[in-house]
Amino acid sequence: MSFVAKWDDIPAIGNCGRCRESLIDALNKAVPDHGITGDGQGISVSLPVNADEDAVLRDIVAKKGGAVSHYHWQVSGMDCGSCVAKIETALGKVDGVSCVDVSMMRETVTLGIDDAHTDSRNNITTMLTKLGYPAQEKPVPGSMDTLAKASCCGASSCSDTKSGQDQGPLGQDGNPVDAQKARWYAPWSSENDEIAFAAIFLLLGGATGALVPATSPYAMSIASILAAVPVMKKALRLAQSGAIFSIELLMSVAVIGAVAIGESLEAGMVVLLFAIGERLEGVAAGRARSGVKALMKLAPEQARLVRDGGFETVSPAQLAQNDIVEIRPGERIPADGVIASGAAEVDNSHLTGESVPVYRKEGDEVFAGAIVTDSPVRMAVTRAAGQTMLDRVIELVEQSEKHKAPVERFVAKFARIYTPIIMALAAATVVIPPVVFGQSWDEWIYRGLALLLIGCPCALVISTPAAVTSALARATRIGLLVKGGAGLELIGAVRTMAFDKTGTLTEGKPKLAAIKTTDGYGENGLLTIAAALETVTSHPLARAVVQAAENRNLELPVIDNARTIAGAGVEGKIDGVIYQVGAATRLGVTPDGEIADWLAAQEEEGSTAVVILKDGMVIGALALRDVARPDAKAALAELNRLNITPVMLTGDATRVARRMAAELGMDYRAELMPEDKLNALSALRDDPKRSGPVAMVGDGINDAPALKAADVGIAIGGGTDIALEAADAVAVKDRLGDVVNLVKLSRAARRVIRENITIALGLKAVFLVTSITGLTGLWLAVLADTGATVLVTINSLRLLVALRKAR
Repeated sequence: MSFVAKWDDIPAIGNCGRCRESLIDALNKAVPDHGITGDGQGISVSLPVNADEDAVLRDIVAKKGGAVSHYHWQVSGMDCGSCVAKIETALGKVDGVSCVDVSMMRETVTLGIDDAHTDSRNNITTMLTKLGYPAQEKPVPGSMDTLAKASCCGASSCSDTKSGQDQGPLGQDGNPVDAQKARWYAPWSSENDEIAFAAIFLLLGGATGALVPATSPYAMSIASILAAVPVMKKALRLAQSGAIFSIELLMSVAVIGAVAIGESLEAGMVVLLFAIGERLEGVAAGRARSGVKALMKLAPEQARLVRDGGFETVSPAQLAQNDIVEIRPGERIPADGVIASGAAEVDNSHLTGESVPVYRKEGDEVFAGAIVTDSPVRMAVTRAAGQTMLDRVIELVEQSEKHKAPVERFVAKFARIYTPIIMALAAATVVIPPVVFGQSWDEWIYRGLALLLIGCPCALVISTPAAVTSALARATRIGLLVKGGAGLELIGAVRTMAFDKTGTLTEGKPKLAAIKTTDGYGENGLLTIAAALETVTSHPLARAVVQAAENRNLELPVIDNARTIAGAGVEGKIDGVIYQVGAATRLGVTPDGEIADWLAAQEEEGSTAVVILKDGMVIGALALRDVARPDAKAALAELNRLNITPVMLTGDATRVARRMAAELGMDYRAELMPEDKLNALSALRDDPKRSGPVAMVGDGINDAPALKAADVGIAIGGGTDIALEAADAVAVKDRLGDVVNLVKLSRAARRVIRENITIALGLKAVFLVTSITGLTGLWLAVLADTGATVLVTINSLRLLVALRKAR
C-alpha cells in the first residue's frame, strides 16, 4: 500500500516550510527506512507501506495537520542576523510554539501555535516590544481561503500590512500610542531615542560636575549608568528569554566595569558610540530591505473586474481564476493572466529587466505588476493574488534568509561559540596578569573590558546574508530569479554546465535555413509559391515557411483548389498551374543531380528538406530546421572564457547533435532518453578531469528531472511554475546571455562574502591584539564592533549595482 498526502488537504502544515520539514521528520521517525519525502504537491513514500504503517502515518498527519494555526506580526528594529537569532531564541521557548519564522527583510514574525496553547499569542506582542523590537499583530484575514493561503515562510499576505514603523509608536504593551502625545517632548524621531538620551545624560553629568566640582567624581558615573539603562534592561530581558550572550550584555558589563575603575567618561562615550553604531546598522539594513519593499509595492491596490456588462472595483485578493479584468493605460496589471481582448505595449521591467515595453496581443501572457502603457486591454486571470509571478519573485528574494549558503551556515555555527570564547579570554585578561604577574588590577580590568566590547559577532553573522540578499535583489532587476543563498553560491563554483538542445540552445521551433533554386526561379519566387500553398495548413513546418515569406515582405499570390495531401504535403493552383510542396518520397518523385545531392546534404545536417513541384517537376527545395538562438554562440564563448565547459545533452540523432555542437563550439552527448540524461550528469560529476559542481540548463518543463538531479538547475524562459519548482534559478527573459550574467553575479557575491568575512574577522583580530596590549581603549573597541557591521553592510550594497551593463 502506498501513502500520499497532499498539502492542499492540510493547509495549516502545507503552507509552512518549517512545519512541512517537521512533519516529514516525524513521519520518517515513525516509519523509518521508507524514504518519506515531500515536494511541491505533497508527501510521498518511495517504498510500499503496509496497512498498519499507513494508519500510523495518517494518524500523525491528522494530528499535526489540524493542531497548528499560524499568526503573523509586523516587527521593526531588526538590523542583522543576530537580531533574528535573539527573537527566534526567545519565541522558541514560549509554550505551544511549534515553529518560528523570522524575516528580517520583510520585518515579519510568523508563529505556528498549537491550538491547545492559543492563549500564548496574547503575550507575543508585549514580549517582542520589551526585547526592543516594536511589534504589531497582523489581523487574521477574514475568509477561510485567505487563511489557508497564509504562509509560515513569508507568503504574500505578509505584505498586506504596513511595517511597524508606519503604524506610529508602540507602547510597552505593544499597542499604538497617539503620536502627538507620545512625542511632545522629543523633537527627534523615535529611532534616535537611545542616541538622544545618552547624549543628554552625558551633557547633564558633565555640566553638573563643572558647576558643582564636589559632585564631579559621581556625576559622570551616574550619568553613564543612566545612559546605559535601556541597554541593561534589554540585556536582562534577552537573558531571561534564553539569549544570554548578547552584545547588550557585553556592553552592560563593560560600562559597569569602566565606572568601577573610575573611567566614567569613557563608559558614557561607549554607550553613546554604541547607540550611534546601532542606528547606522538600522539605516544600512533598511537600505538592503528597500529592494524587497519596492517589489511589494508593485502590486496595485484595486482591480477593475468585468461583471454583468459593467465594472466592479475589487481588491486583487478577491480575483479568481478565469475572471475578466480590464486594465487601462498607466495602470498596473493586478494578477497574472492572458490577454482576452485588445493589444497594448506592456512594461515588464519589474520582472524581466527589459528597458522598453513589449507588445502583447490576444493570447499572450502578462504578469502582475506590469504596466499597460498605451491602450486598454482585457485579461483573463490565470493566477490569483498570492500565486502570481510577482509573489513568487518576492518570496524567492525573501527566502534567501532560509536557503542559507554553506559558508553562511558555517559562519552561524562559528558565531555561536565566538562570543563565549571572547568573554572567557576577557576574563583571563583581567585575572591572569594581576594574579600571576602582580600587574595593576585597574589597567588589566580596563583592557579586559575593551576586549569584551569586540565580542559581538554581528558583523560576522551578517557578512553572508547581507551579500546574498543584495545579490538576489539585483538579480530580480535584471530578469533572474534565484531560490536562495545555497544555489547562488554553487552557481559561482560551477566548472561544467550541461545544456539541453531543443528550446535551450535552439529556438525550439523550425525556421527556414536554406533554399535550393533551379534555372528560371529565384529564392523569393520559390518562397512565394511555397508560402502561398502552406497557408492552408497549421503544421509547424508550414508556419515556418509562411513566416519566412513575411519576414521578406513577399506578397503571396492567390491560390485555387488548395488542399492538404495526407502525410505528404500541400497542393494548389496558381494561375491555373498545379504546384505541390512536401517530402519528395511521399509526393512520389525522385530528384536527381544537384537537387538530390543538396537534399541529402541538408538531411545529413539534421534539416527537414521539402521539394517544390510544378506540374510534377521539381523546381526547387527548402530546408527547415531548429536553429541556434542568436546569442547562443556568444554566450557559450563567454562561459568558456569564465573557465566553464559547456556540454550538450540531447535526445536528437547524433548527426543533428554533431552539427549543432560544431556550430556552437561545444562537446555533446546525443540520443539520450530522460533517464540517460541523469546518467550523463552523474558521469560528468564523477569525471576526474572535471572539478566543481555540475549545472544543468533547460526549459524547466521537459528537463525537470535533470534540473533537479544536477548540483544546480537553471531554467531558461517563461518562468513557469514547473521551472520555479524544479530549478534553483530561472532566467525569465529567455536568453542564454542571462546564464552568463548569473554566473558573474554569483562570483561577485562570493567575492563580496569573502571580503566581508575578512573585514569582520580582520578588524576583530587587530583590535583583539591592540586591546590586550593596551594600544586601544573602550572607545575604539566599540567603534571597531559597530564599524565592522556598517562596513560589511555597505560593502554588500555594492552588489545592488553589479553588472550595470546587464539589461
